Amino acid sequence: MADAPVVAVRGEAYREVAPELARFTVTATVRDRDREATLTRLAERAAAVRALLDAAEPAVERRETGQVHVWPVTKRSGDRVVAYQGSVSTTVTTTDFTVLGDLMLRLADQEQVEVAGPVWSLRPDSPAYREARQAAIADALVRAREYAEALGARVIALRELSDTGMSAGPPMMVKAAYTRSGEQPELELDPAPQPVHAAVEARFTISEPVLG
Repeated sequence: MADAPVVAVRGEAYREVAPELARFTVTATVRDRDREATLTRLAERAAAVRALLDAAEPAVERRETGQVHVWPVTKRSGDRVVAYQGSVSTTVTTTDFTVLGDLMLRLADQEQVEVAGPVWSLRPDSPAYREARQAAIADALVRAREYAEALGARVIALRELSDTGMSAGPPMMVKAAYTRSGEQPELELDPAPQPVHAAVEARFTISEPVLG
């Protein structure tokens, strides 16, 4: 068996699957001449965002507060502080795409609140990755059999299998369409398909080729 002929192949699989997660960022900002007033108003706006997200549960799977930033605004001609500005960002993750557009619009309707996203993605343990790996192995076996048949041989055994890596496409941003129904705006979202690619390298032992 050690001297038996070997065929080496690469198996690949490519899939486009529906996203499982959507992430977007909510940023509340404030500006005031008084520092204490800036901090107070920033806390109030952050609380208003939190209240809306609380009301949206269980559609909100996860939320994380990002950077809180407060800084003085000075005149160009000197160091005199003329105002204070602050911002606080929250990253929101949801799996319920049916309420996503409405939630983003309700957040964006708040005073001095910016909403950016969503970014579509798969879970790290998504079944799509396992299915792609299995499909890549099946592809490698098919290729090995085709090569063996071309030589008048057949695949006997697997000698080696290695995973050359798996990749998902870059995070996909939203395709959005704004419509208005009466006085209530509507945001239609089209979840972006997520590309998944898997590849393996395999070496198979084959029977003695028939070359003549």
